[in-house]
Amino acid sequence: MSKNGEVAMLLAREFISYDVGDRIRTIRDYAEIFNTGRGTVQSAIKLLESEGAIRLESRGHLGTFILSVDFNRLWSIADFGVVMGVMPLPYSKRYEGLATGLYKAFEKANIPFSLAFMRGAEKRIQALDMGKYDFAITSKLAALHEKDKYEYIDVVHIFNEGSYVGEHIIIFRDNNINRIEDGMRIGIDPASPDQFLLTQYECEGKNVKYIETSYNQIVEKLKNKEIDAAVWNEDEIREKGLKFNIKKLTNQKSLEVNKKDTAAAMVINNENLEFKKIIKKYIDMNYIEEIQEEVLKGNIIPMY
Repeated sequence: MSKNGEVAMLLAREFISYDVGDRIRTIRDYAEIFNTGRGTVQSAIKLLESEGAIRLESRGHLGTFILSVDFNRLWSIADFGVVMGVMPLPYSKRYEGLATGLYKAFEKANIPFSLAFMRGAEKRIQALDMGKYDFAITSKLAALHEKDKYEYIDVVHIFNEGSYVGEHIIIFRDNNINRIEDGMRIGIDPASPDQFLLTQYECEGKNVKYIETSYNQIVEKLKNKEIDAAVWNEDEIREKGLKFNIKKLTNQKSLEVNKKDTAAAMVINNENLEFKKIIKKYIDMNYIEEIQEEVLKGNIIPMY
């Protein structure tokens, strides 16, 4: 790519978050920011204008202002490509609704979009640092927990309560058991901050044996008598009609944590400033929640 083309790409990434009537920086500012000459910046701006991506108007000492912006042309020149998101496996109608809402919101914004699915909030967040995805969906609890561990992440949006899960409960293998007792084998998933914390709180003061297992293998391990109990998502119990003995959480700390755990959060790499601006300007988070609600009601068929 030529120097003019490279600077044009960088300018396109900045201008894409601007509105008509906004004042842009000076040529000198851009030259300093991109570590290049003023002539290169001027040539890059002319390139954007010749491509019809943007129209500018100089107003003397007041500065230069945007008259029009062609989002599609700017997106192409900015070379953003397809926005990649990652979220939990869509095993519940709630997750299907969230995935559908994300697809429709990006489609509404005319932004190329693709969604991947990966279990484990920590793994999804680590993938941001590796540059595999532009954003990750986790619970609010996991997002805040991981933000304390990894400086590179930023919580760009927190959705309403109930957007991630309905409620967590304890699922028991034995129908005659009503609470976690000493000697029990308890399923715990270290890759899921939510399940991990809730499990530890519910087992506080109990002499139990933790059995590390992935979240999606808990039911099978209960059936195979490999574990006696585990914290799980009530959504899947209800939707799949699973016949298990379930009880409410009882520990006060886990009850408080569970309130944070029901809301979904969108997490990005805090170095991805251009993407943060795009999300804030073009993606309607309320629309995502509206679509999710329609999927939950059965009014919209899930699409992801």
